[in-house]
Parts: sequence; structure tokens; C-alpha cells
Amino acid sequence: MSFLKNRAVIGVICIVLSLIICFAVTPLFNKAISDKTEIVRVVKEIRTGEEITADMVKTVEVGAYNLPEDVVRSTETVVGKFASADMVPGDYIIASKIAEEPAAENAYLYSLTGEKQAISVSVKSFANGLSGKLQSGDIVSVIAPDYKKQGLTVIPPELKYVEVIAVTANSGADANTGEHSEDEGDKELPDTVTLLVTPEQSMILAELEADGDIHLSLVYRGEQKNAAEFVKAQETILEEIYAPEEETDREAEQTGEPAETESSAQEETSESGTEESEVG
Repeated sequence: MSFLKNRAVIGVICIVLSLIICFAVTPLFNKAISDKTEIVRVVKEIRTGEEITADMVKTVEVGAYNLPEDVVRSTETVVGKFASADMVPGDYIIASKIAEEPAAENAYLYSLTGEKQAISVSVKSFANGLSGKLQSGDIVSVIAPDYKKQGLTVIPPELKYVEVIAVTANSGADANTGEHSEDEGDKELPDTVTLLVTPEQSMILAELEADGDIHLSLVYRGEQKNAAEFVKAQETILEEIYAPEEETDREAEQTGEPAETESSAQEETSESGTEESEVG
């Protein structure tokens, strides 16, 4: 009898558990699966460091079950931000994939305003680029051996104080950002140095790059405020070099008008003199 009684108790317990699962747990599970929520989904390919625009993303309704907690649910959260990872159409965006600022290795490219340009020059030997010690923010002078095939090694006045904005290895990765790496043994040597210059300076650098070696000598490394003083001094030099040409052109134009007036007056005088002689 006790055996049958135990079996009956077990049977009742199983029935109760099945009822709980059917009428309590299962509806809750189904409700969780059927719940909908809005998330932001990528509709155009987005590259690392690229600014996210409104046409790259859209809001879609999906099932709320098993979504990451940090999934972005509003386009206002992502538009105007920068991608910190590559994203393809169909991806949903999570907070770790966006940033307020572009990636460190690309930040300097987003600070260009149109007044100045970024141009890279080759570091053709280890010594040419200060033995791999140059960093972003350094102020350097550009030394041109055999400048314009004249047999002289000079620092062109246009390139006396130039700001370094990137030092890049052959792999395309920034070699020296000024940050200390934990694995210094795998540090890559610089292959190019990117400089922040005016259009006039970029043309001179392009000529030097085509003609031969370029050497870079470090002028200053330190506080940005002090570095800005060197840049300002270079701008003053450029104004002195290029501004007089414009002023000379203006003076020539202004001087040319009276000159034409005088010549025309002389022609009129000669013509009147001829007429008088004919009358005489």
C-alpha cells in the first residue's frame, strides 16, 4: 500500500508541475519571445573612423528576446558619432561600436579645415627620420640636400617649422603616437611622415620628394601651446615670402593705368603738333 501511495504522490506532483509549466512558465516565455522593440540597424557599409550619417542607419522593429543590453535604440544616439569598428548592412549597432571622436590614428584627418593640407613624405633611411623617434605634434625642419640641383644643402624658408601629424609604418599603422606600448619589441619603424602644411609648402615638399632624399631635424617637442608659436612663426615667414608678389602685382596694375594715360597724352600732343605743321 505504501508503494502505491508513493506512486500516487509522485503522480500528483508531476501533474501539478506540468500544469505550472503549461499555464505559467510557457506563457511568460512566449510573451518574452513575442515582445517587440526598436533598434538601430546599419543599411550602408561603415568603415572604422568614418562619421555616421542619417542615411547609413535606420530604425527597425525586432524581437526583444536575447538582445544585447547596450544595443542602440535611437538613430539620434549614433548620427554624428564615429565608427570604432567596421559595420556592414544588417548589423545592429551596440554602444561599443561608436565613439564621440574618430579613432586616434585618424583623428588628425578630421581636423583639417581646408586652409592646410596633410602630405606624407618618405623616410628613405633610418637616419632621415630622426632614427624613428619622431612623434605626432613634433615641430621639424625639412632639410633638402642638393636643393634645386644647385649643389647646396639648405632648409627652405617655407619649411623651417613644420608640424608632424603622423608617423606611419609600412603596414599603414601609425608607428609613433606618443603613447607607450606594452609590447615595445614589436614596434614598427616609420616609413612615411605626414606633415601639416599650406598648399605652397605641399608643392615644395612634392618637388623635394621627387628630386631626392629629405631629412627631418627635430626643432621642438613639448607643450602644444609652445609648438603653436613655431607654427605661427612659419606662417609669418610665408606671408613675407608670398604676400609681396601680390602687392607687386597690385602696384604694377595701379602704375600701369597712369602710364597708359601719359602715353596717350603724348600721342595726342604729337598728333596736334602734326596738324599744326600741316596748317602752317
